[in-house]
Amino acid sequence: MDSMIEQLAEYAAGLRYKDVGPDAVHQCKRRLIDTLGCLAGGFDARPSVIARSLARGARGNPSARILGTQERSTPELAAFANGVMMRYLDFNDATFGKSAGHPSDVFAAVLATADAVRADGRSAITASALAYEVFCNFSESVQREQGWDHVVFGVVACAAGAGKLLGLSRAKMGNAIALAIIPNMALEQTRTGELSMWKGCAAANAARNGVFAARLAQEGLTGPAQAIEGKWGLWHPLGKFQWQPFGGRDVPFRITGTHIKYFPAVVHAQTPITVALELHGQARPEEIEAIAVDTYWVAERYVDRGNALWHPGTRETADHSIPYCVVAALLDGAVTEASFSSKRVRDPRIAALLARTTIRENPAFTRAHPGEWPCRIELTLRGGKKRIAEAPYFKGHAQRPLSDAEVEEKFRSLAEPLLGRRAADAVLAAAWRLEKLADVGDLLKLLKFGARRRK
Repeated sequence: MDSMIEQLAEYAAGLRYKDVGPDAVHQCKRRLIDTLGCLAGGFDARPSVIARSLARGARGNPSARILGTQERSTPELAAFANGVMMRYLDFNDATFGKSAGHPSDVFAAVLATADAVRADGRSAITASALAYEVFCNFSESVQREQGWDHVVFGVVACAAGAGKLLGLSRAKMGNAIALAIIPNMALEQTRTGELSMWKGCAAANAARNGVFAARLAQEGLTGPAQAIEGKWGLWHPLGKFQWQPFGGRDVPFRITGTHIKYFPAVVHAQTPITVALELHGQARPEEIEAIAVDTYWVAERYVDRGNALWHPGTRETADHSIPYCVVAALLDGAVTEASFSSKRVRDPRIAALLARTTIRENPAFTRAHPGEWPCRIELTLRGGKKRIAEAPYFKGHAQRPLSDAEVEEKFRSLAEPLLGRRAADAVLAAAWRLEKLADVGDLLKLLKFGARRRK
């Protein structure tokens, strides 16, 4: 194994629950609750229905649950189906170092593997904290926008998390990492132009492939020993990088520092939405002559007015469009799943305000990011009056975190329509005591949405 794989494999194989610590354990449970809520919210989406249809056609030994229906499949396809549901709304947590991503995508692989091996809650927490470490370490170490999708981080993280639950030795963990990297370099084109359904499936595919890599390594299959440092290894497409210190001892676990979204939209839209909501009601839409959004470097994506982000035709594009999200917030005083319905995306009132919107890069904001996520919005009204609001962080940022009650409220808003209040209470109670569960299946079996939802 090359030195990068050796470092990661040694850390992954050696991590123990006692190393994780109470704060990281609590934060893991918060993110799990949040992700299960996102899964419920994405359950009825067309990509979720397709993924479940494929998964239910396979039988595994061992098997894992398709959450929401309790049907069983292979661990790989259960991870895929569950991951599509978790990711579809673009509502799960986010991180940003040198590049961005959604580390809670790893729960798809961790939960499917934990279910398959009947792991206890402490093992699932340890595997989740490990997978977060890997994903976020990539994000801190690898520069953004090199043409490779961030699910490349996820497939390695999922292989490590699944491998931990499978009890892989250091050598087999190294093979799992190599087997995750070499076959699974995903292209950033996934998130460019008019976005397709695949945008919500790419991370789920990484979870599926991460579980598969770990299971192959468990059976003794070897992977290329120089998968990172070799001539054509990961350093070739991503540039040479080094691992940052992993969580443990005096280093905080990275699961404690990710951002839990309050709005179902791309992370770069979170502060703009937060600011736009402050301006809601301060002017009637017909009075607004211009909307100027000042943000950081992400403004460069909006220079071309012909870009699909200015004219979204799908939900996937609309929830990645800062101007669309700002206009929806100004008009409605909220940004929810309903903000991205097909009817709403085609609303002529939104199109009219989008035509009056500009996005500008503020160099000071770019210098501050990602330590801060600043945004300033200026409304110019008829007669020249101005309405201005600004914020350095969005609601849900690690520096402006949601309370436990707000995390529960978000879960309930997404899950109660499918579960009912009593069943939602039971899921929350089990999740908050995850470290005491002898079998993670005791939590997962509660996620049953009923026969009318079995599509």
